[in-house]
Amino acid sequence: MDIGYIAIVLVVILLSMTLHEAMHGFVAYFLGDDTAKLEGRLTLNPIKHIDPFLTIILPLLLAITPGAPIFGGAKPVPFNPARLKYDEWGAALVALAGPLTNLIIAFVAYGVYALLGAPSIGSGIGQVISTIVLVNLGFFVFNMIPLPPLDGSRVLYALAPEFVRRGMEAIERFGIIFIFIIVLVASPVIYMFMRAATNFFISIFSHIFGLS
Repeated sequence: MDIGYIAIVLVVILLSMTLHEAMHGFVAYFLGDDTAKLEGRLTLNPIKHIDPFLTIILPLLLAITPGAPIFGGAKPVPFNPARLKYDEWGAALVALAGPLTNLIIAFVAYGVYALLGAPSIGSGIGQVISTIVLVNLGFFVFNMIPLPPLDGSRVLYALAPEFVRRGMEAIERFGIIFIFIIVLVASPVIYMFMRAATNFFISIFSHIFGLS
């Protein structure tokens, strides 16, 4: 086990998920809901956002599993949809703010990688940048899966008919337990999907920055 690599992964996870969750809160606040602020979640303090399983255990287990994509989440930032502008679409914007933050981080990191002349992944800087890209793409793709309580479900809420919303609300009551079960039961399918989606975005970045 490469302790240095694990340390890099852990630091990247904490910083990336802190920005992810903080952006949920900032967008909700911008749209008129101060729930996150009142509960102390409108902050860049990572301790406030950590979920032991999704933020630490799951990503680190994946990091030490050969060939496995790295993904995870954090403790959901609370918000009150009834206080947001634009109703369900306001809730969708709050949900999208987190994953899109991870996508932007991955894009910027890949741009830095290209500007540095695509350093070897075996080098220190190459390993750090590749970890930033892979972790943030993993978080983006995983959190956009439209299953409650992941962020992608909020977009589905805005589009789905009422009976589908009620079913999703029933699933959401189980929260992280439901996601934990899905990860355990369907891990091979999730791994394949995550790898394919991550490679898709990397190919787009590579084309944009002229590394393809």
